[in-house]
Amino acid sequence: MLTKALLEFTQSMGFLSLTWQQAVMIFIGCVLLYLAIVKKYEPLLLLPIAFGVVLTNIPLAGLMDGPLGDAPGGLLYYLYQGVQLGIYPPLIFMGVGAMTDFGPLLANPKTFLLGAAAQFGIFTTLLGAILLGFTPAQAGAIGIIGGADGPTAIFTATILAPELLGPIAIAAYSYMALVPIIQPPIMMALTTKEEREIVMEQLRPVSKTQKILFPILVTILMGLFLPSATPLLGSLMLGNLFRESGVVERLNQTTQNELINIITIFLGVTVGASTRAETFLTWQTIFVVVLGLAAFAVGTAAGVILGKIMCKLTGGKVNPLIGSAGVSAVPMAARVSQVVGQKANPRNFLLMHAMGPNVAGVIGSAIAAGVLISLLS
Repeated sequence: MLTKALLEFTQSMGFLSLTWQQAVMIFIGCVLLYLAIVKKYEPLLLLPIAFGVVLTNIPLAGLMDGPLGDAPGGLLYYLYQGVQLGIYPPLIFMGVGAMTDFGPLLANPKTFLLGAAAQFGIFTTLLGAILLGFTPAQAGAIGIIGGADGPTAIFTATILAPELLGPIAIAAYSYMALVPIIQPPIMMALTTKEEREIVMEQLRPVSKTQKILFPILVTILMGLFLPSATPLLGSLMLGNLFRESGVVERLNQTTQNELINIITIFLGVTVGASTRAETFLTWQTIFVVVLGLAAFAVGTAAGVILGKIMCKLTGGKVNPLIGSAGVSAVPMAARVSQVVGQKANPRNFLLMHAMGPNVAGVIGSAIAAGVLISLLS
């Protein structure tokens, strides 16, 4: 009897069922944990994602298994419904809106153009993905990685290409985390020392009325123009209205703290848990990761190039480095512009100037997602 019990216990262990693919995925999850904990690359996002990768590839744990017979299904399967149903990304956007000051964008509306230019990588990568054999819907979901906006990438992928959600989400959040490594070489290669040294004039003050009217008008106008972008844009603007109205401070604090923290945990762990070895370790995944990097690099380069053009047109009043912040990795991309600019000139303070295109990039990526969903779904 004891021997039989020991045999059954041994057979229930995951060691005997561990495949080499699962071992590779657990190793990848540990590498991502290292980047999050030791290197501190966007740990709030990368740590739960990495741990989700480890959890889902532990044999026999069944955390992502759906209900079958009397078995109720795994915990992460139910939490993952928030991803599949498109619930988590808009809630993340609401928190981002509550934490973000749109003032720099309103103070210098020209930076809208830099945010728009950075979306160029999305549409060029879409064409490249189609040439590699992906369907137009899959290509659109891959291209959105170039916006460097994890929630937008997840929201788009769940609608256009749910079968690619795992690699798209991992690529998007990984490139967001690696902004300080990926962007500076591109910025340095496309700008001269003199351009990087440009000190920009202080931004004009923005009135409270402008800050309150902006999210309301954007929601109405863009909602009527592009309804498919409303879940993301509307949530972003609602969060910002909580911040700027000054009359719902409890909601504002909850949105930018408890709400976004809870949703980030659920989103990160379950997105990581979508990377099962049997579906993740394929050539298709490698193509997605490479195309996503290309989209992000092209978007960064397009923003810097437009920044150079604006620099020439304004007689040297715009530092081209802020164009790289047009990708919507808020506020990491703006910080990178600040760091690179200050290395060139210690008197350079580009952070608030870069926040303009950075916020425009968030809005631009949501609009780009709406366009792709409208055309390809």
